[in-house]
Amino acid sequence: MISADDGTFSYLPVPVIRVQGTPEYCGFEYGVAAQALIGANLDLYLRRFRVEAGLDLAAVRTAGDAFRRTTVELHPRVAQMLDGVAEGAGVGVGEIYALNARTELIYGSTTAPAVVDGRDGGCTAAGVLGTHTASGNLLLGQNWDWHPDQREAMVLLATRDERGLTVLALAEAGMLAKTGLNSAGVGVCVNMLGCDRDGLPTDGTPPGVPYHVLLRAALEADSLAGAFKAAMRGTRNSSINLLLGQAGESGGELIDLELVPGDAGWLHPVDGVLTHANHLESGVRVHDTMKDYGGSSMFRSARARRLLGPAALAGKVTEDDLAELFGDHASFPHAICRHVDERDAVADRSETVYSVLLDLDDLRLGIAAGPPCGHEYGWLSLTR
Repeated sequence: MISADDGTFSYLPVPVIRVQGTPEYCGFEYGVAAQALIGANLDLYLRRFRVEAGLDLAAVRTAGDAFRRTTVELHPRVAQMLDGVAEGAGVGVGEIYALNARTELIYGSTTAPAVVDGRDGGCTAAGVLGTHTASGNLLLGQNWDWHPDQREAMVLLATRDERGLTVLALAEAGMLAKTGLNSAGVGVCVNMLGCDRDGLPTDGTPPGVPYHVLLRAALEADSLAGAFKAAMRGTRNSSINLLLGQAGESGGELIDLELVPGDAGWLHPVDGVLTHANHLESGVRVHDTMKDYGGSSMFRSARARRLLGPAALAGKVTEDDLAELFGDHASFPHAICRHVDERDAVADRSETVYSVLLDLDDLRLGIAAGPPCGHEYGWLSLTR
């Protein structure tokens, strides 16, 4: 069951879509309910695929079909749901899978830009163990930074499957997850990464697991270990960072997982706090392409740790502390709270589109339109 804290969804900045049943049925009902938004999102990305990656519609569909085969093999439940989305929305299956592989298609072609999230990185995530929060609850959150046009093509997707697992996640329409949590107390935040191994295969071998399929697979797990295993399964063509947590005894647990093609690294909390931005921190042996450009990622993660440090050491971090962190303007407009830099070309602009807070013990998700410095968080509760 999903409910808003005050019994209404009217104040939330994103439409809520609730479905229940088997993966296929959940996907179909989602596709029907979000048909217009999915169509709008496909239009946005088909344009980006054409302009930024040189892919026409036929090439997009062919690529999507290849990603579908990988998804069916490695994450069949996710594939069943995506097949249902395509049927319910009345769009091609290949287009839906290409949408869910938008990171690989935009950044994985030979003509794609070599840096992440526009020109300067984007997204800052933070987690605090329950041993260091005022409530004793494990808290996660992030700013999701991307092109401002994306704001109008988003949903909060709530699914309850035939196993009884409920998932609540922010998602681009037609996708199944980005940041979110489930009824087992597992939560996921995400940051884009980049390394010299990124790129689609050119030798005819099948593509790896799409970035956004991997996110949904992690949220389908009923334990932190299960989410970790799901995220590691199969090969990858794009680098991705997952800040994973699960509520539980002694403040729960957090781990940060840096996934690159062919390798992985991980980080553990220090003094109860774990943060991440868009550069590699674990020492995994690849060339971090953020080093080729620089940008705000190089200080955002460290600043987030420092800003949370005093309250964490006192064991008093609150949701308000995280909200204040995500509104931080150091190095404005290239800050944790990212604002559009009018000097950037329109296609390269980025800002905090939405900010999300997760309470993994009370199973609550808070969301604010971005940049969050000027918006309140609306909350939804997820009951087991």
